[in-house]
Amino acid sequence: MKIALYGYGNLARGIECAVLQNPDTELVGVFTRRDPSSVKTLTGVPVYSADSVLDFEDKIDVLVICGGSATDLPRMTPKLSEHFNVVDSFDTHASIPTHFDNVNAAAKESGHLALISAGWDPGMFSLNRLYASAILPEGADYTFWGRGVSQGHSDAIRRIEGVLDARQYTVPIEDAMQRVRAGSNPELTTREKHLRECYVVAAEGADKAKIENEIKTMPNYFADYDTTVTFISAEEMKANHSELPHGGSVIRTGVTGINREHTHVIEYSLKLDSNPEFTGSALLAFARAVSRKHAKGETGCITVFDIAPAELSPLSGKELRAHVL
Repeated sequence: MKIALYGYGNLARGIECAVLQNPDTELVGVFTRRDPSSVKTLTGVPVYSADSVLDFEDKIDVLVICGGSATDLPRMTPKLSEHFNVVDSFDTHASIPTHFDNVNAAAKESGHLALISAGWDPGMFSLNRLYASAILPEGADYTFWGRGVSQGHSDAIRRIEGVLDARQYTVPIEDAMQRVRAGSNPELTTREKHLRECYVVAAEGADKAKIENEIKTMPNYFADYDTTVTFISAEEMKANHSELPHGGSVIRTGVTGINREHTHVIEYSLKLDSNPEFTGSALLAFARAVSRKHAKGETGCITVFDIAPAELSPLSGKELRAHVL
């Protein structure tokens, strides 16, 4: 499978590393909006101008779009799906239906296949929410993220005027998690489940009060949470916030029995040293599925719900039955 990366940041470097562990994949190049001569890849793959991407229409099986959900992917994914099979990691949950419709129209028209909102949430966590709710139809879903760096939320802060750099940590509230694990099915508001900690490097002379207000009132990102904003120096950012850990848990509690007398808890959790490297590994597996499904004639837009588990694996059906099932 020949893949290429559109954009070259933390996520793209994570996918580049994943290619080294997947011998059935080949990275043919990176496309950047920056000066290609200024971009050095980890493995020495060629770097091209984003403006030249259409020259590679017949040379790429799947183009993985490594942009931000705030402003990049809503524009890039529909446009690029007119020319390529694509995968993105769009993670603004409230806007997924609209994004799906826009991408589906473009991909259907061009005869390509697009997979949106892949990764671990949305992505692997989405699958576990689906599996658990199907098994325990009488129950409740709970998703906790962190403590870790959210790439999408950090990117959204960096788009604010006057911000030079930012890291956003999502922090689960421990008391809420323990109440869920106890099977009490608490009704929790968004604010009761997580805190958001923001560390921001502001430009000299920037209006910090204005920046803080824009962060705390940003819809879909921070408005519904208790959010702290701490302004720090670039040196402190590099020393204390250069790593990108993350993780979280999906928990489903439910009941069974004639009198609903038995309580069950299903939990799937992740603890990640590197959010972008794990997300990149997931995106590469989903790109494999897109390549296979398009080869069978599928077009339009799909999500992780539309992919059979076996389509993610490089192993054959026989090997999966013998060693995984």
